[in-house]
Amino acid sequence: MTTTEMPDTLHRILDYSSRADPYPLYAELRETPVAPQEDGSYVVSTYREITELLHDPHLSSDVRNLSRPMPSAEGGTTPAFINLDPPEHDRLRRMAMRHFGPPHTPGLVTGLEPDLTAIVGGLIDDFAGKEQIDIVDDFAYPFPVTVICHLLGVPREDEPTFRLWVNDIINSIDYDPRTDPKEKLDNGVQARKALRQYLGGLLEQRHGRPGDDLLTRLANDDGPDGRMTDEEIISTANLLLIAGHETTVNLITNGMLTLLRHPEVLQRLRDEPDLVVPLVEELLRYEPPVHIIPWRAAYSDITLADTVIPKGSQIMLMLASGSRDPNRFHDPDHFDPDRRDNQHLGFGSGIHLCFGGPMARLEAQIALSELARRLDGPSLVADPPPYRRSPVLRGPIHLHIEQT
Repeated sequence: MTTTEMPDTLHRILDYSSRADPYPLYAELRETPVAPQEDGSYVVSTYREITELLHDPHLSSDVRNLSRPMPSAEGGTTPAFINLDPPEHDRLRRMAMRHFGPPHTPGLVTGLEPDLTAIVGGLIDDFAGKEQIDIVDDFAYPFPVTVICHLLGVPREDEPTFRLWVNDIINSIDYDPRTDPKEKLDNGVQARKALRQYLGGLLEQRHGRPGDDLLTRLANDDGPDGRMTDEEIISTANLLLIAGHETTVNLITNGMLTLLRHPEVLQRLRDEPDLVVPLVEELLRYEPPVHIIPWRAAYSDITLADTVIPKGSQIMLMLASGSRDPNRFHDPDHFDPDRRDNQHLGFGSGIHLCFGGPMARLEAQIALSELARRLDGPSLVADPPPYRRSPVLRGPIHLHIEQT
């Protein structure tokens, strides 16, 4: 496949018509592991090359290292640590992690298991009397939103307000000035400002006051790295609020869709509850919640798969393609919960490995276990279901099911 053909494959992947099944197009893309694009960017689609880049110190997550400026919905605000490089990335991530997991709060995630199970049970109880259930609206969305609001200290009753902002922010992530109206970017900018102002108001109430939520802990923490500024706390809270539920919604919904397409695995999960742990890992490989890292920047010239990527170039990493790479995974298009060698890219890799991965895993394990145990003969109303617009955070926008 020639270089001039590759942009056509990428554009077909990004086009909404491919959202239900981009995997055959990923296979086309992998024929050229590092594909130069007409605009000077590079698309990387194979497992070995993606992994190599994610561990390469010459790969930057800071938009300021791009030689060609990108339209950004950040609006000139302080970046979250996911969009920074060491040492700033490491400092801010370390400060947030003090309150989110080991070694300082080792029991945070596992200690929530009874609460998570209770939330899931309540949502499934509410299915009673419904002819149809929307797994997204009735279950996969309210579950992680409730959890992340509790962890951060964001009032759950404010969800209808911040949901509108989050939707506009997500829509702006894959903004392409060549094909998208500028309104898409502008809406993202305004939504980020509104969400940050909202979180800033909550933060003001936390200074000097005791509390167990993450906003309060960050506002009053003087750890080895000092204290985050208010702007840094707001950026961190903004990241965790969005990433803390958007990706988990996709993971649970994609998981239920996959189980309904593989009824023999659904039955196994009912009979073998412990299967859920490797099953969720296989879902993270087979139908991941995040398909694409839309951009990274080359700090300096990078040689990858006999291709030189010049300093300052934009690099797009096709994570979901890498996790279906037949040169890394045996029979990659087969859903196999018994797969043993499963170092997938569902949560990325390297220093930016998903901060909330342990929580997302536990939420998905509890959600899918309880759905499998309690739903009575579930079946899909439509297959494929309608999908969200985003090719980056890919998942159904609705997943209607019926019970016998």
